Amino acid sequence: MFRLYLFCLAWLALPLHAESLTPLRSVSLPPLESAQPVAGLAVIDGQTVAVAPGHAWRLDNAGKVWAALAWPTAVPAENVAVIQDGTRAYLLWSIEGHSALAELHLRDDRLDANTLPPLPEPISDARGAISTDALFVAGMAADGKPRAWQANPADPRASWKAVPAWPGNAPARTLVARSQDLFVSVEANGAEHLLRWSAAKGWSEAGAVPGEIVPGSGRALGQAHLLYLVRSAEGVRPMTYHSITGSWAVLPGTSIAGNALMAAWPDGLLWAQPDGTHYTVSAAQLQTGKLLLKWLDWIVILVYLAGMFGIGLYFYIREKRNSTANFFVGGRSIPFWAAGVSLYAANTSSISFIAIPAKAFESNWQYLTNNLIAVLGLAFVAVWIVPLLRRLDLMSVFSYLETRFHPAIRMLASALCIVTQIGSRMSVILFLPALAIATITGISVTVSVVLMGVFTIIYTAMGGMKAVIWTDFVQVIVKMGGALFVIGFIVWHLHGGLGEFMHTATVNHKMHLLDFSFDMTKATVWGFVFLVLFDVVLTFPKDQVLMQRTLSTESDKEAGRSIWMFAAIMIPGGFVFYLIGTALFVFYKANPERMNPLLPIDATFPLFIAAELPMGVTGLIIAGIFAAAMATLSGIMNSVATLISVDFYEKLAKHSSPKKSVLMAEIMTVVVGLVGICTALLLSRFDIHSLFDVSIELAGLLGGGFAGAYTLGMFTRRANSPGVAIGIGSSIVLTLIAWSFHLVHPYFYLAISILLCIVIGYLASLLFPAPTRSLEGLTIYSRSPSK
Repeated sequence: MFRLYLFCLAWLALPLHAESLTPLRSVSLPPLESAQPVAGLAVIDGQTVAVAPGHAWRLDNAGKVWAALAWPTAVPAENVAVIQDGTRAYLLWSIEGHSALAELHLRDDRLDANTLPPLPEPISDARGAISTDALFVAGMAADGKPRAWQANPADPRASWKAVPAWPGNAPARTLVARSQDLFVSVEANGAEHLLRWSAAKGWSEAGAVPGEIVPGSGRALGQAHLLYLVRSAEGVRPMTYHSITGSWAVLPGTSIAGNALMAAWPDGLLWAQPDGTHYTVSAAQLQTGKLLLKWLDWIVILVYLAGMFGIGLYFYIREKRNSTANFFVGGRSIPFWAAGVSLYAANTSSISFIAIPAKAFESNWQYLTNNLIAVLGLAFVAVWIVPLLRRLDLMSVFSYLETRFHPAIRMLASALCIVTQIGSRMSVILFLPALAIATITGISVTVSVVLMGVFTIIYTAMGGMKAVIWTDFVQVIVKMGGALFVIGFIVWHLHGGLGEFMHTATVNHKMHLLDFSFDMTKATVWGFVFLVLFDVVLTFPKDQVLMQRTLSTESDKEAGRSIWMFAAIMIPGGFVFYLIGTALFVFYKANPERMNPLLPIDATFPLFIAAELPMGVTGLIIAGIFAAAMATLSGIMNSVATLISVDFYEKLAKHSSPKKSVLMAEIMTVVVGLVGICTALLLSRFDIHSLFDVSIELAGLLGGGFAGAYTLGMFTRRANSPGVAIGIGSSIVLTLIAWSFHLVHPYFYLAISILLCIVIGYLASLLFPAPTRSLEGLTIYSRSPSK
């Protein structure tokens, strides 16, 4: 036993790697013959272009020869500067008392220029930067003070908008744009500093530069990195600045002269160095090798997958396939504690396991406020809502809407729920772990999505709700065990241990939790109060994925207890996932060279898993990612199949039977899974900054309207079916309008949609006769005795 203990200590104490994960590999390009000083390089319409005053050249597709391009007549042939980001380019010039820009395009053998409105005033020492969302231009005005302006690159004819100038009167050495943020390097007090501007926070100090940035050498890289040439005692070196941790890292593999002109290049940089009568041109790209799993990792993963398949097969053999109660609600025999753990598993999908650590890594703990307030909402749900619905012996929660209002309301709400689950949850939950698997194993995201989706389809279709709940129980143990290990592993390997962890996290405000401001464009406490009120208290009844687990318990009291169990796990579980993000921040602030600038922020945790953890543990964490995703995926597949079978097939089919209904559910499980795979593959085609935010936004836009129908049904006696139908339709339309104008933070969309449905639905109900049917047991004012 003592030897095993020593082995475990030695295994945990394995030193983390220190070398860079992404060295540069340089390639030589043909020299450029030019008697004119080259003003800049750019990639325009996929072609490499060099620009000198009055002259331009394009590198041919084979990368062998520079061909001359005709100069655009709209641009003067002197005093030009190039603004570029690796895909687009602009020329900036000053003449006759004004400064102007033109967007560049290639037209066969000539350079074409589309002029933009002139800048409000002429500037010198001009610099520019482009991102997807903004075009920035800055320089020194005639009074010796800096000026900066911003325009929308998607609408180049729009007028320029002034940006507050950076502190001090020093000219900008470099400008780099990241989304709508602007990074400026300036010299102050004998040292160079990086300043950051955003519309929300204004100018802030981004940290000292470890040397002197070569003027005009900056570019954005990936979702959170900037790439510069930095001159120091060691020479001129390519270095990355991480905009989240504020750390600098050297990119090894190539050397660049200090007098070189730099430009953005796909996954790297391009530079030209004067050499007498010509320019030596070179390029370098980041090299990112795949961090493949070891044999022990594969064994751990295969054992886990075999266990999940075995549970599904066990219930397939054991359960009778002609009972809808067995397949849809586990024969109503699930213990409350198992249902509660399953509720937590369904609520903590791969969004929790991957996207929440990424969100905490990028920002802080503000989003954890949702968990803390949600417990209060769950208390209300446990006492009032869940027991009311459980005693109705439902299999589809939307059966309540038919009893309370009308069959059409039930089918409309059920259809919207199906679209919401597939559109806003399945796609994200499938894509996130696929991103992790692609990062670690080298398997493409497409193949990963298909493999995981198909495997989940198989065991869910076989085992029904019992397989879903008991696999959830195992999966919670796997993923929480892996999460706790990661936190301990990082703290163990910090030089200062727990003290360093707490100091770094505190100084950088990474554990900031409560924001009591009234800014509706941010995620504040008040936003979370609204979210919990509407997303937990008012929408819990319509969530088939969660309610189906409570409906599987033995009685209304047991159903209520399952919610209490869920609430008891939610807060400590939330702290664990946010602690992972904070731990990742502390680790990568101390080890910035271990980051991969080309990966999205959501891949931060998967990168750590692949690059830093010991063999075997990596497999365990991957199994945890599988567990997080499959727990929710299986629940969604089973629940959506239940809705299709119970709410549509049994209502519309002429000769339905329990056996046929179960068969339909099994078929629909497969169909729903395949549709989810397709939506995940579609999602993978987009460069999304935060999938956590996207999932919230989609849920609010698609899922809010019909949730208000439950509120009207359970908390009012006057609401009727025509009024509720008007409320649902109106809320969806008006919420989409609010979304199109970006009026509030995405966290508010759900609350707005539900509130609109409640207000409009209730007022519209006053225009129609009051319900005449008995409402006994259907509202909180008239409750049937417990079973």
